[in-house]
Formats: sequence, C-alpha cells, structure tokens
Amino acid sequence: MKVFVTGATGFVGSALCLALRRRGHEVVALTRRPKDARDSLGAEIEICDSALSDEALTRVIGECDAVINLAGAPVAQRWTESTKATIWRSRVDLTQRVVDAMRRCAKPPKTLLSTSAVGIYGDRGDALLDHQSELGEDWLAELTKAWEAEAANAAEFGTRVVSLRIGLVLGREGGVLAKMLPAFRAGVGGRLGSGAQWMPWIHLDDLVRLFMRALEDGSWEGVVEAVGPAPVTNREFTRVLGEALGRPTLFPVPTVALRLLFGGAGRVIVASQRCMPTRTLELGFEFRFARVEDALADLLDDGGVRIEAAASPPSHPYLDARGATHCLEQATVIDAPLDEVFAFFERAENLGPLTPPSLAFDTKTPGPLRTEKGAQIEHRIKLGPVPMSWLTEIVDHESDSHFIDVQLRGPYRAWFHEHRFEARGSQTHMLDRVHYKVPFGPIGRVANRLFVQGQLRRIFGFRAAAIRRRFGEAAGQPASPSAQSAAE
Repeated sequence: MKVFVTGATGFVGSALCLALRRRGHEVVALTRRPKDARDSLGAEIEICDSALSDEALTRVIGECDAVINLAGAPVAQRWTESTKATIWRSRVDLTQRVVDAMRRCAKPPKTLLSTSAVGIYGDRGDALLDHQSELGEDWLAELTKAWEAEAANAAEFGTRVVSLRIGLVLGREGGVLAKMLPAFRAGVGGRLGSGAQWMPWIHLDDLVRLFMRALEDGSWEGVVEAVGPAPVTNREFTRVLGEALGRPTLFPVPTVALRLLFGGAGRVIVASQRCMPTRTLELGFEFRFARVEDALADLLDDGGVRIEAAASPPSHPYLDARGATHCLEQATVIDAPLDEVFAFFERAENLGPLTPPSLAFDTKTPGPLRTEKGAQIEHRIKLGPVPMSWLTEIVDHESDSHFIDVQLRGPYRAWFHEHRFEARGSQTHMLDRVHYKVPFGPIGRVANRLFVQGQLRRIFGFRAAAIRRRFGEAAGQPASPSAQSAAE
C-alpha cells in the first residue's frame, strides 16, 4: 500500500520507514526540510514539503491508502509559553490539518495510525494503568487528550483510527537511552530524582513491529498501549543499565535540578506511569523484548564488529601511499536476495538511513548518486560538535559482487572500505572490511584506543540494526566463506 508519514525523519519515523519498505509499501514523507529528509531517509522515500497548500496536501494524501502521524516537537525541553505553543502546534494542530485534508479527499485513506503518549495519564505513582484507566489533568495530559481527539475525528468519514499511547522508547541514537548513555558510559550516571517512578519502556524494534501490525491488521482500532509488558522503576533501570555497561551508578540527579533545567517539563521527566499493554496483548501482539535486560543487551550490541591491528592490508595504491594500522570487519547475513540488496547499497543516497543521526550526515554532491568506479561524492558530517567534510571516491565496483570506497578528505589518514556481497539461496551474505589509520601518530593511536574504536562500534552497530529493519536478518546463520576466512 501507499503510506503517508508525518515525522518520518524522527527517531521512530526513520526506523519505521525502513520497515515499511521491507514490507513493500510505498512511503510519502511530509517534512519541513526536504533536503535534510532526503539525506536521512534515502532514495526509496518520496519527499513531500509541508509548506505546500492545503489543496496540494489533500491531493497527495488522496493518493495514499494509509496515514501514519508521528510528528511532534520534543516534550523533554524547558517549557516556556513559546515552547508549549510549538509543542501544541506540532502535535494537535498538525493532526487537525492532516485529518482535515483526509476529510476533503474523494476517497479518504482507509487507516490512520496516530501517535499518542502515556503522559495522558499524568503522574500516577504505583497505580496500574491501561487504556481503560482514568486520564490525568496536567498540561501534558490535556495536550495528549486533544491530540487523540483530533485523530479520532477521522472515524467520522469511515477511516479506521488507531491511537498508540507510546511510552519511553529505547533505541540506538535516539530516545531516552541516547540522552542517558554519555553520562553512564563516563561512570557518572545515576537515578533521576528518587528513582521510585515507573518507566513504561518499549524497545524501538517492538514499537516498529507494533505499528506494522496496526497498519496491516484491520481488527486493530481505538487506543492501544505501545509499552512493553514489564515496566521498571527508574532505580531498577539505572541498575540494569550500569551493569550492562560495567559502570557505577552513584550520581543521582535531584528533582530540583531537573526542575531548574526543564521548568514544568522537569515534573514530567520524573512522572510515574506504571502502564501495562493490556489491549495490545489482547490483540495478540507478542513482544520480542519483554525484559529490560534483553532490550539493553540488544541495543548495546555492536553487530559483531571486530577491530584488530591491520596485519596484512591488501595491495592497493591508496593503502601503499597512506598505510593502515587497523582493520574493522563485520559480517551480516541478510534475509533478502542479492540483486535487491546490492541495488540498495549501490545507491549512495541510501547511506543516510544507515548512518547514526548524531553524525548529521549531509550529502553535498547532487544526485542521483551511484557507486560507479571513479565517482566522487562529498558529504558533511559532525564528530561531536565539530563539522567536517568527507570526500569519497569509488575505486572499484563490480555489480552484484563488491565495491570499494576510499576517503580522499576527512577525519582519517586512511579509510579503505570494502563492501562484499555473496548470494546464498534467497539470502545475501555481506562482509564489510575497513582498513583505516587515525592521523597524528602516537596521539592518534591513543585516540583510536580511547575514542575512535568505540565510536566505530556504535556506528556499525547502528548500521546493522538499520539493515535488519530494511531487509531482515537471518539470525544464527553461518557467515559466508569469505567472511569466515576474513575472521580467521
């Protein structure tokens, strides 16, 4: 089906777009920044500028079978009258605009999936909550009620409406976990406030699967809880995260400090919602990650990355001139045929959805871009707060087999990236091998050990998760002979 998505470039939206493409759906993404959306979503997604007129929006939505409404400015920011107005417009007013456009369609989309939030319950302590529970009365609860009400109006013209009350989404490079990890990795993490508040969490992959089920199963309707089956207190979450990272958790953040930093939003950060997925389980949904320990173990996994000293780099003029001190390898078994997988990777624009958003990936070379031998492609990235240029050249390419790109300009002294693909029945075995060298001699070697290797593991771990969403991954399958020999 053809699916219209708001908020497609966000943390949840970008993951969902990959899953939609995996299922063969066409995707139209509404965005305020078309160029940024193309960089982050890749070549497979149709981009629609939110600045278009209401009439044009109606025409675009009228060509779609379903709408997924994910847009919304972040709630976890300091609340002022201005920021609260922005949050309201991005959630309530945008939902109203989308539903009004659907109403004007000669044939409205059959399905509307609209995000909501567990903030609708307010701060409820230890009370068990689900879709039948009494709703809260604070500002965030009133916002969320209005948000759901606007979406529910689509039922008036026969559209099936599902409102997904989302909890704290755990994922790589986004959501609550991304905000917590830097401090926890540095050994200065701790509970928020008293730590007694309940955290209704959900793994990003389970949330994406939940959206897909709600889209494709016509029996889903009304309010559905998008939270996992085992909420934990913040104190327990802090303990599990610290143990997973092997770090102490001795530095709590007092509630008063949160209120000073975030104003009224500080109360929301330590609010307690012990929400259970009662309706979700009744509909037969099975969570892949039911325990927070399993969710964190998956999200902290680097996708099988190996980084070792470069014993025998391949003979190539680039490496002969620049050298290489280390070799990174990652083998992936993809549950999709070779021609489909290679066609995706052959489009250089598709590097965007496989790149962590923290790198602020920005392609400067005009498209369309293909990995043809001799092609040069310029990107802009950020390493922490520092922007820099990365100029790539494709130095070798053979269809349905491999291609090699090298960095001509960028943060590394040498970067020689081999992408190798091998068909095994209906699956594709992919091997990434990167020979690299960090500049600045002894200082670079220390930086590689203390910082660069960890960053590369996180980047390639994110990449592996994104590939799994787009194509599926045949877990437990043996690596291809080329990958096995590379690892030996």
